[in-house]
Amino acid sequence: MATPDSISQTLTHHQLRQTPVRRAVLAVLSRSPYALSGHEVEQQIGGEVDRITLYRTLKTFEESGLIHRVIDTSDTVRYAACAVGCSAQQHLDDHVHFKCTHCQHIYCLTQVAIPAVTLPARFEAQRRDYLLAGVCRECQP
Repeated sequence: MATPDSISQTLTHHQLRQTPVRRAVLAVLSRSPYALSGHEVEQQIGGEVDRITLYRTLKTFEESGLIHRVIDTSDTVRYAACAVGCSAQQHLDDHVHFKCTHCQHIYCLTQVAIPAVTLPARFEAQRRDYLLAGVCRECQP
């Protein structure tokens, strides 16, 4: 769980200013066990948060390697905190995501690496997304 000190250290490490919105967004994403949409982040922060500031913060965090995008089958963009050590130049969490068909939450399965894929000649992957669907452990009967 992210503490105020760890949030401060993380923002400092990534050379980002310590604004109340940035601190709140990072706290929400760090403590969430699953990826959240911008709207869900906004709801959890509560209060009066300017939507433009929120989405600029999410974009800045993504560009800085603090969070990563998770796109599900409905094209909803969700965000999840990155692993410690990720940066704008290199994301260390090249992992599988799992969408529960019951609760609709998307979980980062950081312990499951995306399998290697050999592409045909003259194809170059820019992103690697791997989404599995099923029922999460919380929704199991």
